[in-house]
Amino acid sequence: MNTYKDKVIWITGATSGIGEALALEFAKHEARLILSGRREDELKRVAAETKLPDLDIMILPFDLSDTSKASGLAAQVMNKFGKIDILINNGGQSQRSEVTQTDEKTERNLFEVNYFSAVNLSKAVLPYMLKNKLGQIVVVSSIAGKFGFYLRSSYSAAKHALYGYFESLRLENENKGIKVLMVCPGKVKTNISFNASSPNGTHNKMDESHETAMSAEEAAKQIIAGISNSKEEIFVGGKELAILKIKRFFPKWFSKIIRKQNPY
Repeated sequence: MNTYKDKVIWITGATSGIGEALALEFAKHEARLILSGRREDELKRVAAETKLPDLDIMILPFDLSDTSKASGLAAQVMNKFGKIDILINNGGQSQRSEVTQTDEKTERNLFEVNYFSAVNLSKAVLPYMLKNKLGQIVVVSSIAGKFGFYLRSSYSAAKHALYGYFESLRLENENKGIKVLMVCPGKVKTNISFNASSPNGTHNKMDESHETAMSAEEAAKQIIAGISNSKEEIFVGGKELAILKIKRFFPKWFSKIIRKQNPY
C-alpha cells in the first residue's frame, strides 16, 4: 500500500538539504507536493528532479523571514489542491555569533525564520485540516532546541520555543484528527552551517562536523518513517545524539562535556 499517493504535502526549505531530500523521497511515493523557499530557480530545479507532472506539484516561493501573509499562501495551495494533508516546517537558519555580537535585528530575524514562520504557516493550514478532521504538522527543531550552545543563543532559543508551542498545539488538537511530529536533528550534511547568520553576514563555511555527518537523504527517510508511524518526536543524526541522554541522566557530566566544545 502506498501511504502517500495523492497526499498533499507542503515542504518549506525545499531548495536544498533535508527539504530537497524529502521532496525527492515523497515524489517516489507519488505524493502531490508544494515546494517553498526563497530561491525560485532552485525550487524549479527540485521540482524538475521529482519528475512529478505539473498537476501534482506547485512552486510557492517566499521568504521565511516574513510569513505575515501565511493565510494567503495557504489559500493558494487550497485553490490548486483542495486540501493540505501534511505541512513540513523544515526551513530555517542557524547562527554563529556570540550574544554580544548579535544585534536585535538579527535576533528578531532568527526568530522570524526559525519560530514564527512555523507558527504562522501552521495556523494558516490548521483550519483546513480541522475541517477535514485530518492533518499532520511536522516541525524540524534541532539538538540545539534541547540545550544552549556556544554561538547559538537566538537560534537555540527559537528552537526551544518550537517545543513549547507545538506540544501545546498537539494537546489542543489531537482529539480533532491533528497529529504533530517534532523532529530533532543532530548533525546532518547540509548547508545549514554555511548559511548561518554571523557578525559579518553569513558564516560561508561548512562546519567540519557537518562534512562527515548523516546524509540529507537518510535523514529524510527517517523523518518519513516517523510521519508514517505517527511518532510525536524523533531524533535524527549520529553519535552526537547521545549527549541528550547524558544531559538528562548525568547533568554534571553533561556540563563538563559541553564546555570541552569551547570554540575559543
